Amino acid sequence: MQLDGRQRFENYVVGSANRLAVAAARAVADAPGAVYNPLFVYSGSGLGKTHLLAAIGHQALHVQPNLAVELHSLEEFVEQLHASIAAGEMETFKRRYQHVDMLLLDDVQFLTGRRETQAEMLRLFNALQVSGRQIVMASDRPPNEIADVDERLVSRLAGGLIVDIGAPDYETRVAILRRKCAERGVEFRADVLDELGHLDFANVRELQGALNRLIAEQSVKGESVGLDSVRSIAAERGARTSTPSRATRADALRAALAAESPPKLRKTPPPVPRLSGGEFHSFLSDIAQAVAAHVEPWKIRLGEAVAYWRGEGYETLVLERALDLPSAPDVEGLLATYVAAIEHLRALEAEATIAEAALGGSALFRDPERVAEAEALVDRAILGRTPPPGPAANFTRSGFEVGASNQLAVRAADAVIAEPGQRFNPVLLHGPSGVGKTHLLNAIGNELANAGKRVACVSAQAFIDELIAALQEGTVERWKARYRHADALLVDDVQFVSGKERTQEELFHVFNALYDAGKQIMLTSDRPPNEIADLEDRLRSRFEGGLVAGIQPPDRSLRERLYARFLASSEPSPDPALVAFLAERPAASVREVQGTVHRLIAAAELAGAPLTISVARSELGEGSGPAASFTQTQPQVGDPTFLDAEKVVWDWPDTGGRVIEEMG
Repeated sequence: MQLDGRQRFENYVVGSANRLAVAAARAVADAPGAVYNPLFVYSGSGLGKTHLLAAIGHQALHVQPNLAVELHSLEEFVEQLHASIAAGEMETFKRRYQHVDMLLLDDVQFLTGRRETQAEMLRLFNALQVSGRQIVMASDRPPNEIADVDERLVSRLAGGLIVDIGAPDYETRVAILRRKCAERGVEFRADVLDELGHLDFANVRELQGALNRLIAEQSVKGESVGLDSVRSIAAERGARTSTPSRATRADALRAALAAESPPKLRKTPPPVPRLSGGEFHSFLSDIAQAVAAHVEPWKIRLGEAVAYWRGEGYETLVLERALDLPSAPDVEGLLATYVAAIEHLRALEAEATIAEAALGGSALFRDPERVAEAEALVDRAILGRTPPPGPAANFTRSGFEVGASNQLAVRAADAVIAEPGQRFNPVLLHGPSGVGKTHLLNAIGNELANAGKRVACVSAQAFIDELIAALQEGTVERWKARYRHADALLVDDVQFVSGKERTQEELFHVFNALYDAGKQIMLTSDRPPNEIADLEDRLRSRFEGGLVAGIQPPDRSLRERLYARFLASSEPSPDPALVAFLAERPAASVREVQGTVHRLIAAAELAGAPLTISVARSELGEGSGPAASFTQTQPQVGDPTFLDAEKVVWDWPDTGGRVIEEMG
């Protein structure tokens, strides 16, 4: 996990609920290892734990630029550990963390049941604390409430200072809203933000989700929104408070306070370790002192780096070439770039090992000048065998009709297509069955794919089935890697993960990995997140932290365009009067409109007459609803059983139509 450049103390809004945690974090950042070691921060979902960890790292590097700072989620730490074991490089893994001056660990509640990881962390913590290195951890619960953890490790976690972060009060909420508006260049009437701040949000992520809703609505309307928009959000939140949920685990990753993608490589890489200790290192130090008067200092600095990284098994030709330059280059910049490349190669090697253990020893992962080749190798290893499912090609953006009932959702979709991962991330579209959620989701996927993005588009049920198969085959890590390598993840009918604990856990980790990398996430559901029962709070807060947009049944104007489009498939020039007549009839979904068209076309063909208003009136019946029986207009003959409406199928829609209906 990279240090996000925007998550600093300067943009962390301090209030009564987080004042103690921020004070402790600043003290640790200004004097690592001297006070509060370890520092343990815990809070509920979306209250700023990850922001605070990153702020500590940035401040520590500002005070001591040569400090080696590492920020990881526990999931990343475990993956590194497993990859090192698989590649037979545990000593390299241990040496890497021996050079860390400040270790920032997020999501430590996931230590539960991981005995091997706990043992390694205990050894690491002991080594770091003995040498005065700083440890900072974040969790969704205090140490003594993390189940199934070695008591020795619990005592280490609780041995420094434990602080919690509470929900923001009114003043803090308004301050956060104003800061976020300033960052995004958006203006609202003062009373709108004040009114929104009066709503009792449980966390910052929900607060930002509500702000995103107002920003999108103001963009659609082209004018300033008023208090009615805030009251609409308040009404929706009122529905949530009456909806029970048995999910109890809180959030464990990023307080989603921004929407821009982090850099691919860490901006502030660890410094090149200097030689110290041992006879060999003493020898090199003596040599360095002896020639210091005759060799320029910058060459000594590069020479030390070459010696160290050669010992670590990495190619150093780029540094050696710099030694031959006639004048001093930007040594610190060169070394920072070199070390950043090595960090990226290590991450790539861990991913490649998951896909295929034999790739772990490839020379590509030892040469910082071959990063692009290493990335291509990992892509082939992970995506080449079983790439994630993509969007259905028959759903296009141009084929999606826009009306007042879906305008907000379409505006969000177009923003995603234009700037994936930037303006609104994640986006959750909700609405009743058949209103076009699946069409719009796949259309977005096709647009992103046409722009060269790797798109994973999957139904929630298929996601669940894939996970079960991966559990059976022992290939869960490979399965997760497929989705983590996508540039966009689109999940249809996400409400079906309700009550499925393991699926929600894996979706949580995939979500975090993609979000941290600035990748686009888009979801659909038949209800808003606050109405999905048995959905864990950590997922719910993430879904609500982006933009939640509803799609309603088609309005009259949209119904008219839909009828014109569907009728044009059999009637090259459908009668405008017929289209207007049909559009006046209410319809619960796009699917119902399409079904009505199929029914009328079949009736006209059976009667051997063109489809006119009179045929439509006869078939649908004046004043009858859309569910009027097709057989009501059929002539009655001899055997009434033969014409029983429940036993006779007069027409069967074409296969393509059935697929569109089922997938809409």
